[in-house]
Amino acid sequence: MTITSPAPLAAATPEWVPVTVLCEQHCHLGEGAAYDPARDTAWWFDILERRLFEATLATGEIVTHALPVMASALAAVDERRQLLATELGLMLRDIASGAVDLIAPVEAGNPVTRSNDARVHPSGTFWFSTMGREAQEGAGTIYAYCAGRVVPLFPGLAIPNAICFSPDGMTGYFADTGANRLHRVRLDPATGLPLEAPAVIHLHQGAGGLDGAVTDDEGLIWCAMWGGARLNVYSPVGELVRSVAVPALQASCPVFVGADFDRLLVTSAFQHMDEAARAADPHHGRTFLLEIGARGRAEPRVRLGGA
Repeated sequence: MTITSPAPLAAATPEWVPVTVLCEQHCHLGEGAAYDPARDTAWWFDILERRLFEATLATGEIVTHALPVMASALAAVDERRQLLATELGLMLRDIASGAVDLIAPVEAGNPVTRSNDARVHPSGTFWFSTMGREAQEGAGTIYAYCAGRVVPLFPGLAIPNAICFSPDGMTGYFADTGANRLHRVRLDPATGLPLEAPAVIHLHQGAGGLDGAVTDDEGLIWCAMWGGARLNVYSPVGELVRSVAVPALQASCPVFVGADFDRLLVTSAFQHMDEAARAADPHHGRTFLLEIGARGRAEPRVRLGGA
């Protein structure tokens, strides 16, 4: 299905770019978009329904994998394995069999929380977050999985999101969706660990909330706006430089895909939407490909302890 803007839009509105629906299925909570260029395969989750989607972009074939736990994000380890952020902690997944193995429990005994956002730092360190299942204030934490150890970085958040990194690995970004603050923090590029306290570089005050994000090869931050039906693009100092329409209200997570990393896959969700709201937002929960006129890069592989 191809979607085009119904009419020219005013300058104050987000721009429309060519969009196709990659997956027609409506995700309850689509999240955790990732891309494996070696397989030309995109991955994303429906967190609440415990599903993992696998899409071969060249053919459009989509396979849905049932998961034994809630999971929200993944990273490639090697050709055979993935690291998953789950409600019990970090799990290794065998791609061929789908078998999962818990390697690092994180808040596994806390029924209040689950996993949420994640990205891999250029060093191979995996940043991931937890949050309250009901978005309880202060229940969320951002962690780093570095050299086989789980290190808490930023506790006391509500909905930790927008985890991403500058191309040189010297800067990390994250947001707390509830507070709508985008943070920047200086990092050790060799480890992906913070060298100082984070600073707020942008306070979003319009429609929607700062959700999942990814940086392009110029270091711009592409952030899905939950409830805003758009992606906002920020400079490394937090200036809003572009806004692109997404044909679903609750856009949730972007990732660059394709041989040239020149398309953006964006997930969405229908969480908390009643029947009338879903009818008013017919593409709710679908997964899209946007031709955005920018280029990303391959996501790094995660480095396991001792690897």
